Amino acid sequence: MRSVLSATLVVVTMGAAQAQMTPPATGGAKPKTVTTVPIRPALQKPEDTANAMAQAERLALQSDLAWVGEYNGAITGDVSERMVNAIKEFQKNRGGKPTGVLNPQERGVLADTARKRQESVGWRIVTEPATGARLGIPSKLVPQLTSDAGGARWTSPTGTIQVLLTRRKEANPTTAKLAEREKKEPAGRTVDYTVVTPDFFVLSGLQGLKKFYLRGTFRGDEVRIMTILYDQATENTVEPVVIAMSSAFNAFPSGAQAVGPPPRKTVEYGTGVVVSEDGTIVTDRLVTDECIAQTIPGYGNAERVAEDKEHDLALLRIYGAHGLKPLNITDSATKTALDVTGIADPQNQGGGAAATSVKASVAQLGSGDTALSPPPAVGFSGAPAQDNDGKFAGIALLKPVLVAGPANVTPPAQAALVSANTVRDFLKAQGVRASGGSADAKTAVVRVICVRK
Repeated sequence: MRSVLSATLVVVTMGAAQAQMTPPATGGAKPKTVTTVPIRPALQKPEDTANAMAQAERLALQSDLAWVGEYNGAITGDVSERMVNAIKEFQKNRGGKPTGVLNPQERGVLADTARKRQESVGWRIVTEPATGARLGIPSKLVPQLTSDAGGARWTSPTGTIQVLLTRRKEANPTTAKLAEREKKEPAGRTVDYTVVTPDFFVLSGLQGLKKFYLRGTFRGDEVRIMTILYDQATENTVEPVVIAMSSAFNAFPSGAQAVGPPPRKTVEYGTGVVVSEDGTIVTDRLVTDECIAQTIPGYGNAERVAEDKEHDLALLRIYGAHGLKPLNITDSATKTALDVTGIADPQNQGGGAAATSVKASVAQLGSGDTALSPPPAVGFSGAPAQDNDGKFAGIALLKPVLVAGPANVTPPAQAALVSANTVRDFLKAQGVRASGGSADAKTAVVRVICVRK
């Protein structure tokens, strides 16, 4: 438990952290040789390299390190010795040199490993209906939910793991008084670590034969406490999740508290789908925003000729291209189980550029935009989706994740599907005649590279 407890010590000095388990961000790579690309001095400290990252990238890096069991600090995006040491431990455990700076291949492996860990426990951010509180819940570990006016309880089928959200009224509460009361209730609780700040308190230790981690706070006279109970035999599985849950817990969301969309990357990767033999490509509008150059590998520069701001679609055109195999988008899908075909960010495939397909589903297919789950990897934004008959369902777009927001507002989907009808209407409005006859999406997709200042 000490690894979990040390996370709370960081919280004391930094304040409560809000974590966004989001799609993986690109880590800084330490060049081995001098090239024509501007690089940092060879003797630069790992802390300097991390500080040069965007805040969203540092948050994603800390989150991924926590999920693989190397980082036990608060997920704040702030660079620390703890974070650098976690990177070194990850490198050593993979047989690499512990430089404290991840190269692109290492960052890709880290992101992929963390994503698989999240998927394995069913990690998701939920809003508890009775209180409006936001929690990160490992839904596969604790799939059973019961709730009432006093809060909610998520449990595993055998009761070995439990997550409790409780609420109560208390006159003139303070975190110090609340912590003292929780140390004594319920009977049989042994506390081996305590953190108390004016805004929140944390306790952990043993409750009967189970380990527990507790975090509480108050607003006015209402107290809200999240408690995680788990058998000691599940410690290796649960403790990395406890760190994520502590950082994600928002007892009193008030207004949108998203960190906002991440800063635009200097180089951003997306997927485009060729829809006509003259070199017309449909892709994600946001991927191609503010670019000083847009490139389609193998074909050269592309020109953005139109956009649909309402549906976040963009139209690119490459000139003089031969041998294109546009996708057939005239036949609409009738099924909700889909294959999304795209080209992941190089960080997600060790620098490669292979087109791959992933499974996803939607609630319904119609003329409007639809949530897509699970979201595909970074780089897939703009990828076409098809049903198992090869019929076109629409274009997948990755979306920023909302960490916390209004109590009664469901967070937006991490990925959306722009319907086939919407895509065809966009092309028709631009005078584009879709000429594709192929159902093979892998031959029709291209990587879109945006370079910004």
